[in-house]
Amino acid sequence: MNVSARVPRRLESYVCGRWTPGDKQGVPLLDASTGAAIAFIDSTGIDFAAALAYGREVGGPNLRALSFHERAQMLKSLGQVLMDLKEEFYAESALTGATRADGWVDIEGGIGTMLSYSSKARRELPNTRVLLDGDVELLSRDNSFSAQHILTPLHGIAVHINAFNFPVWGMLEKIAPTLIAGVPSLVKPASQTAYLTELVVRRIIETGILPEGSLQLVSGSVGNLLDHVEGQDAVTFTGSAWTGRKLKSHPAVVANSVRFTMEADSLNASILGPDAAPGTEEFDLFVKEVAREMTSKAGQKCTAIRRVIAPKAHVQALVEALGDRLSKTALGNPSDEGVRMGPLASLAQRDEVRERIRDLSADAEIVAGDPDNVRVFSGDAEKGAFLNPVLLYCDKPFTASAVHDVEAFGPVSTVMPYEGIEEAIALAHKGKGSLVASVFTNDPKVAEEMVIGMAPYHGRVLIGNRASAKSSTGHGSPLAGLVHGGPGRAGGGEEMGGMRGVKHYMQRTAVQGTPRLLSAVTGRWIEGAGAGDTSVHPFRKSLAELKIGDQIVTAKRTVTLEDIEHFAHFTGDTFYAHMDEAAAKANPFFDGRVAHGYLIVSFAAGLFVDPDPGPVLANYGVDNLRFLTPVNPGDTLQVRLTCKEINPRANADHGEVRWDCQVTNQNGAVVAQYDVLTMVAKTWNAA
Repeated sequence: MNVSARVPRRLESYVCGRWTPGDKQGVPLLDASTGAAIAFIDSTGIDFAAALAYGREVGGPNLRALSFHERAQMLKSLGQVLMDLKEEFYAESALTGATRADGWVDIEGGIGTMLSYSSKARRELPNTRVLLDGDVELLSRDNSFSAQHILTPLHGIAVHINAFNFPVWGMLEKIAPTLIAGVPSLVKPASQTAYLTELVVRRIIETGILPEGSLQLVSGSVGNLLDHVEGQDAVTFTGSAWTGRKLKSHPAVVANSVRFTMEADSLNASILGPDAAPGTEEFDLFVKEVAREMTSKAGQKCTAIRRVIAPKAHVQALVEALGDRLSKTALGNPSDEGVRMGPLASLAQRDEVRERIRDLSADAEIVAGDPDNVRVFSGDAEKGAFLNPVLLYCDKPFTASAVHDVEAFGPVSTVMPYEGIEEAIALAHKGKGSLVASVFTNDPKVAEEMVIGMAPYHGRVLIGNRASAKSSTGHGSPLAGLVHGGPGRAGGGEEMGGMRGVKHYMQRTAVQGTPRLLSAVTGRWIEGAGAGDTSVHPFRKSLAELKIGDQIVTAKRTVTLEDIEHFAHFTGDTFYAHMDEAAAKANPFFDGRVAHGYLIVSFAAGLFVDPDPGPVLANYGVDNLRFLTPVNPGDTLQVRLTCKEINPRANADHGEVRWDCQVTNQNGAVVAQYDVLTMVAKTWNAA
């Protein structure tokens, strides 16, 4: 059955725990290739105040009751189910004008982002409900008063207002860090492609994986929703800068200091390095990348290359190479085999892009592609929102304005020349802030100058060259671990960026008090909190028995000159400070020969390790190792080992335990300080 021939369905909103249609039939949404009606959208009658309250009062407590690892595991399970349903989403995606390759970025890219967040959260965050931010701040000389910054989930709801170009990725890349933070989400997709977002949300809700109230959807206008946002809420917006500024200045957003993140218009630039002359691999890669960014998603990407900056000596060859490559782009219905670029999302969008091309023509001439006489491989050139790729050339970009101010949100780019690296950087800056820039060069000096010069105006900078050609994700691909956002015109915000994105939905609070009470609040032992149980070696305790603060103070061991020399010869580390008395004394840090730092660590382990089989399964590293006082022959070492933090794994029979290890000498001076990391069984039955 032809999906475009189906009976149009009424989209519904999912609010307050149920699917709810609008009061009216709504506005028709059309197949981007054929113009056939496929859905109707309307949100009239939705009680937005109730939806926000439901998220705060139901979704928030349900999410906050879970640990970071439990929320991350929830996203993993959800992502696996969605991946199994991807073909259903691809069929719907084609109606938006997306080719299979375009849909892959949106659908599998979105699900992959969710899975990446799940994985990173389980690796990088503790299995707790509170995050620690930074080190303990000592506030008194006697260590009776300290402070610790912590991060806790906001007690509000995150409102995500998304653009039409990525109806799946745009939603999932925002809700993933939000849900891991423990904050519920309300998603408002752009109407043009909301039928795909609604389908994905339906499948999410059907899984029953998310706690009640975690996710809501508004299909249609947000009406008076922003009138009801409060100080614990957050709003994110992706779209035009004009709309973003309007929302950001909403009286309730301003009055309540609501966190607002905007990702807006971006005239991203890609620069051909002066060394990348025609015939070099970098020149060919540059041509391929610009053409790909112009035609992927029909140029409807916030990260697409809008300004192509090249050495004046190479622009003629570049224009010819790009024109030739673009002319071979098969434009048509994305469901048809052989089509490389689909239509824009709607006829209105096509009209908008044509108008912007006319604006650009004030500064530039069209050198490839006709925006009005569309050539299609398949589909209806009139009823479908098809547009040829259009390349313009601006000979005098420093005196031009439109090419640096006007964004044609489609398959449109403008080539402009530069002379010298400083000029190239200056042209990139004229975009007034962008999500991403790229430079194609194989010259380290060019890369250094370009990146440092461009970085303040861009959220991300990609360096393209022959060595990364096969592995590079490309100019226009946001990644879960990297920030997606940019300064100035691009909105001044950040999304994703790994755990940075999670922390956006949390409140940083400085907690002050005695070390003992701070440890109780944070779940991490700190100096001055005192010792817990000292009667049993903590290595004999499973996670079920071990408590924060459990401690052992070891026996003592004296370091001899023979120990130092044996260690030196055994390891091959014969550094002069360990072997030459005169040379060691000449060193400003030592009074004579000293023990190796790693000898101290080894002796410390020999003092605190319990050798028998037990719940401690493995040592997997040390953190923050510092050698603070030199150890000379004749010095006596002793170790205080304290259970600092317990981090059980959600789906394993063991967890991580962090131990505070302090090594002191006979005078009580700390000679080494570090954290020991071990894997410990949750339960242990001694045979």
